[in-house]
Amino acid sequence: MNSQTSTTTTASTNVTTGKTIPVGISNRHIHLSQQDLNKLFGTGHQLTKLKDLSQPGQFACKETVILCGPKGAIEKVRILGPVRSHTQIEILASDTFKLGVKAPVRLSGQLDGTPGITVIGPNGSVETEDGLIIAQRHIHMLPSQAAAFNVQDGENVTIEFTGLRGGVLNNVIIRAKENSGLECHIDTEEANALGVKPGTPITIKK
Repeated sequence: MNSQTSTTTTASTNVTTGKTIPVGISNRHIHLSQQDLNKLFGTGHQLTKLKDLSQPGQFACKETVILCGPKGAIEKVRILGPVRSHTQIEILASDTFKLGVKAPVRLSGQLDGTPGITVIGPNGSVETEDGLIIAQRHIHMLPSQAAAFNVQDGENVTIEFTGLRGGVLNNVIIRAKENSGLECHIDTEEANALGVKPGTPITIKK
């Protein structure tokens, strides 16, 4: 996937029946606090929406930043909006080698004990104290959908992919919250390993 143009690609699978769920494939990206956004782009800067994402109220932005680690840098890392109370940087496992950093696998928002990184924007740079993670694969859904799928918020499940390189992935966390869009989130490396692309259906295997 081209990180310059897209952050998440969503399958268009019909999920009205059975246990088939659409899959969203995520590339590296960053969520910024307003304080850090001001430092990177100038005081009072407002994010510019590029496109809406599958989760209600969330969107990819035109703005990008550079991530800089001890061994190297990655340019054109997409910002996702809206701004958050705390900056969070989500990278791929292979990015840790290019950057020369260590990043734990975590769910979004679970940042205790995570490392930081240098973020560079057109107006300045930020040295984050924490927030660098590899995203734990997970499934977003409404509580009512969780009941229909016979799963609970926080439950650890296995998912199965069909196709020539199909297989299973363990340790997929259910995130059943209000104002959620039904979608399984994996990253580009996981998708490439299993030949997953938009339209590939997945099934929860308990």
